[in-house]
Amino acid sequence: MNSDGQYDYVLNLSALKHVRSEENPYTLMRMIDVNIINTDKTIKDAICKSAKKYFCVSTDKAANPVNMMGASKRIMEKFIMQRSKDIDISTARFANVAFSDGSLLHGFNQRIAKMQPIAAPSDIKRYFVTPKESGELCLMSCIFGDNRDIFFPKLSESLHLMTFSEIAVKYLNLKGFDAYICNSEEEARRLIKTLPAQGKWPCLFTSSDTTGEKNFEEFYTDKEKLDMNKFNNIGIIKNMPDSQEEQLANFINAINKIKKGDNWSKELIVEEFFKIIPDFKYVDKGKYLNEKM
Repeated sequence: MNSDGQYDYVLNLSALKHVRSEENPYTLMRMIDVNIINTDKTIKDAICKSAKKYFCVSTDKAANPVNMMGASKRIMEKFIMQRSKDIDISTARFANVAFSDGSLLHGFNQRIAKMQPIAAPSDIKRYFVTPKESGELCLMSCIFGDNRDIFFPKLSESLHLMTFSEIAVKYLNLKGFDAYICNSEEEARRLIKTLPAQGKWPCLFTSSDTTGEKNFEEFYTDKEKLDMNKFNNIGIIKNMPDSQEEQLANFINAINKIKKGDNWSKELIVEEFFKIIPDFKYVDKGKYLNEKM
């Protein structure tokens, strides 16, 4: 940034935003670097360059987080509130971006291409936005957001909230297939050899039993102040200055200390997350998304 001159707006759109990124301490530390440490670094760079405004991406999973990914973004929000005394900063919490790389819907495309059964949880409900909608939300927040504002899409639960299994059925219909519900992995793997030729696709829909999966999506908590009137399709979380300088410095020091160790432990990292988010609702079930069919 130092070699490129001055900037009016700095938009940080980098993020590791999938739960599968927290499977082991190494991918988890990478997520901390991208979502927290690098964000704070680029904010400080923007301040040094006297930028007018800084924007970065958050996630709906930062509201009452149950996974390390959502918690990393909640911690990021704490950092930007701390830095907002020196530069105007806004962010956006938005829903799953449909078919984004690494998402379950992106996996549907890959499974079709590889002639594999479709697998999806039947009890997990999600909102989805298109890539264009997510980009528009980011730009709206950057350009029109006041300091410390968090933008989020207004979505109707009855119109937009769907289970992954419901989405899978509709997705297959658009591909010209009827979903054939299987009772086991073995059945699904066996039938993939014959059913597609008959216009059917084997599917395995099960209850979620993996770490970090939240049954529903929310964009704000009951403790946050909202402005639901400024825009027709966008809500805003209004934040007050919140100085936690010592707590945030302790977090960074602890993470750096872990990095310098010979053997990283996920348990040590989780412990530091709980220190900075005391009401963190994380439960490690010992099973992760990458282990599913």
